[in-house]
Amino acid sequence: MKARISVLTLGVSNLEKSVSFYRDGLGLPTEGIFGQEFEHGTVAFFDLGGGLKLALWSQSDVAHDT
Repeated sequence: MKARISVLTLGVSNLEKSVSFYRDGLGLPTEGIFGQEFEHGTVAFFDLGGGLKLALWSQSDVAHDT
């Protein structure tokens, strides 16, 4: 089996502003923020191409998950 990275995860201080930066500023495609109905589940995914995804999580949600 060949090792590969498929998801890069970043914890951000402000998820909405970060989504705006990556979507509107850098032009990365996203379907927006998911999981807002869950206490620590909000995340946004961006397609970076070649099967690689960028996941943005609120820092507090990442801290809770780990």
